[in-house]
Amino acid sequence: MKLLLLFSILLISLIPTTSFAEKSCTYTTYKWNTVQRKAVDFKTVQHPYSALQGREIDKQTGCTVCQEDQIEITITGLKPVKMCKILAEDLQHLLLEQVESYQNQIQTVNRNQAPLVPILKLVGYRVGMTKGTIDQQGNRTEFSNHSFGIALDINDEQNGLYDQCITFGSHCRLIKGGKWHPRQSGSITAESDIVHFMKQLGFKWGGEIKGKQKDFMHFSPTGY
Repeated sequence: MKLLLLFSILLISLIPTTSFAEKSCTYTTYKWNTVQRKAVDFKTVQHPYSALQGREIDKQTGCTVCQEDQIEITITGLKPVKMCKILAEDLQHLLLEQVESYQNQIQTVNRNQAPLVPILKLVGYRVGMTKGTIDQQGNRTEFSNHSFGIALDINDEQNGLYDQCITFGSHCRLIKGGKWHPRQSGSITAESDIVHFMKQLGFKWGGEIKGKQKDFMHFSPTGY
């Protein structure tokens, strides 16, 4: 019996530690080429978590580009989206409350209440290098906030991304999404409840960011 026990211990000691599968990080990504003005270099990446590079981790939240770190948010009637597991539960709770409040407002027709924004479409986790410096081929070199699952676009067809737009006006150029108008159903304004509650969760609204762009659909920890 002792001999069998010693033999078993010897076998275990001979098994290399690398034989135990290490958790993998997987994601599909691309680069935005500023010369061609399109996405290029699509690829799927997979490596151990221990091999994560600094650029694959958001420094502010600790969220990563790994699809294994994303959780699905489901709102009835909308296509599910994924967000970082650190934020997903609070976001789902908030969005469900917004949908319920909007339905209640329609039913009660309370004229004294500021109109709420209906949640028509959501865009969350999607990995791509769409910001940062530009390499010799014209490609962006840094992951967007969407890449970490920490950015959420709401109603992009009513809340476009504009440039040449330090302050909003007719001179602003729409470059993505649909036209924004403060009195349009589905458009988000600084007075919208969704902006107020997203700020309580630590998000900033892209409609208030400084610089030449205004991204009315966009929420993230930085607003960009």
